[in-house]
Amino acid sequence: MAHITSIGAGIYSDLSFSVDETAAKATAIATPNYTNLALLFSSLQTVGATTETAGCYKRIENVREFPSMGTPPNIVNVPTFGFKTSKQVQGQADAPSFEVTLNYVPSDWITTANYLGYYITLGRQMMFRFTLLNGVPTAYGSNAFVTQNSQYFWLGKMEALQISPQLTDANQATLTISIQSDFYGAFTSV
Repeated sequence: MAHITSIGAGIYSDLSFSVDETAAKATAIATPNYTNLALLFSSLQTVGATTETAGCYKRIENVREFPSMGTPPNIVNVPTFGFKTSKQVQGQADAPSFEVTLNYVPSDWITTANYLGYYITLGRQMMFRFTLLNGVPTAYGSNAFVTQNSQYFWLGKMEALQISPQLTDANQATLTISIQSDFYGAFTSV
């Protein structure tokens, strides 16, 4: 199971978040290596299932479109008097937000405990995992997808869900996730 080695569409890509509130979360935050991060994503929990035990995570399903992935460039354009073009200097990159476009399924996003909407109202930092997949994974329930993939992790919060009703297409929503750490990865799932 190596990183993706050929050109292809990432149509099976996956976005998940850990609901593990055990000591493993603190360890993964303090030492964000693949081994520690992967421990937070070993037991898939369905929407509405009781959570917050070791290794539990939930998938964000019905994704229509993912944003660009990774750390933004830290380049600043500086206008200079007397020159036709601006100069570029190294600056500090702003923390990006991660906005995911979804096909909106209202029953998944209610604010009752353990449903996806609950985590927006909770305001808790969680570890997120984005997995870039070109093929169907054989096992979503464990961290071993048994297909070529690249995984990225970050600490963040679900901040907002904006619904966009459609008259001619599926109802859509935009989920905003704040980025509150560096991106860790791309890692190979072995």
